[in-house]
Amino acid sequence: MLQLFNTLTRQKEAFKPIHPGEIGMYVCGPTVYNYIHIGNARSVVAFDTIRRYFEYSGYKVKYVSNFTDVDDKMINTARDEGITVPELADRYIQAFMEDTKALNVEPATLNPRATENIPDIIQFIQGLIDKGYAYAVDGDVYYHTRKFADYGKLSDQNIDELEQGASMHTNNEETERKQDPIDFALWKAQKQPDEIAWQSPWGMGRPGWHIECSVMSTKYLGATFDIHGGGEDLEFPHHENEIAQSEAETGQTFVHYWMHNGFVTIGDDDQKMSKSLGNFVTVHDLVKKVDPQVLRFFIATTQYRKPIRYSEQTLNEAAINLNRLKTAYNNLMYRYRDAQDADNTTIDQQVQDLEAQFKTAMDDDINVQNGMTVIYELAKLINNYVAQDKVAKQTLDTLKDTYTRLLSIFGVTFAQKQLLDRDIEKMIHERNEARANHDYARSDELRDLLKDEGIILEDTPQGTRWHRDE
Repeated sequence: MLQLFNTLTRQKEAFKPIHPGEIGMYVCGPTVYNYIHIGNARSVVAFDTIRRYFEYSGYKVKYVSNFTDVDDKMINTARDEGITVPELADRYIQAFMEDTKALNVEPATLNPRATENIPDIIQFIQGLIDKGYAYAVDGDVYYHTRKFADYGKLSDQNIDELEQGASMHTNNEETERKQDPIDFALWKAQKQPDEIAWQSPWGMGRPGWHIECSVMSTKYLGATFDIHGGGEDLEFPHHENEIAQSEAETGQTFVHYWMHNGFVTIGDDDQKMSKSLGNFVTVHDLVKKVDPQVLRFFIATTQYRKPIRYSEQTLNEAAINLNRLKTAYNNLMYRYRDAQDADNTTIDQQVQDLEAQFKTAMDDDINVQNGMTVIYELAKLINNYVAQDKVAKQTLDTLKDTYTRLLSIFGVTFAQKQLLDRDIEKMIHERNEARANHDYARSDELRDLLKDEGIILEDTPQGTRWHRDE
């Protein structure tokens, strides 16, 4: 049975979806004021891999991941560049889509934007005010944190200690407006005329960060849904605040399973990669220098809760391991040229056993490292089998199907290499010899093999010509 580590309970739990066979999943997306770095990509790839395993296991997944397309950083960046916030957002949403496509990330079911849901956000905030969980001050609206009895349950923090910490990090002007230093903004009043803003019952302004995710997740997945994911840095305060807002408004449990991925670290001191520290490497730049599939493989093959250390060495190690797997695939595909119509029940049973071991590994909180160990064993089985003098097409099919299905969970796909001209000429020469020896079965087989590769043959009095079927 699939077990997931639930951040809320700090233990592994048997996974039971709200609706049998279906999963509602929300993963916090980027604030789109710059290109995503590898630390951001960690969350994207980790939860894409988790989603793919759910789908492999037979679940239908509704996967929602938002874009925060309005906040202070975006306003400041747009102002510095002399463009509007929507123009800035469009640029980096497009870049996000291109970068994640390069990493073979499946498109989300929905990618809602905060600015597309302003009426819903206003209505949600008004509901919190009506219930006594929020209050307006000079055009701002704050959440009254102490009104929510379970505040701190996700991050396991004491509210009095949080208040002391908050009072040290809040500016005096904001502290004076709040009833409590730990209260947080749901709506922010427009401070300057050029700031992007919307009309609300509290005046012109814009939503706070935390409220956006509460509104978009419950709007598209319901008041209670299965899984909420994101980086471990979002556990507090972002996800803690989401719980407080959502459960106060709906009166229901917000999320059943909270999943948080570990950081990407960099440097000898294993410092967290982040924009604020200026130690980041963007995916946009890196995929111009290295194979995007290597980067995807590097990220996807570490269990999602563990940290990943990024360096040129660890990236090279990922490339070597990926090449091992690719070699096994190419070896298997090559043997289709002389495979026979037979099967091998011993190999078939070994493949079934390995897939069962893979499921056991992955069912343990998506333990991709143990899962990959099984895939390496499958690659070894492929190499040993295709080294035999005779191979069976049905067995090759079994090996290929299982190998590609398991690797696809990690976003790894192997496209066959286009035949080189010299390989084509060699096969044509072999075909001509077969025809000369009246071995028409082999001649037809070679023609069909070339046709499958998009190579069209034309037999003429002057010899065999060929061209690619572009």
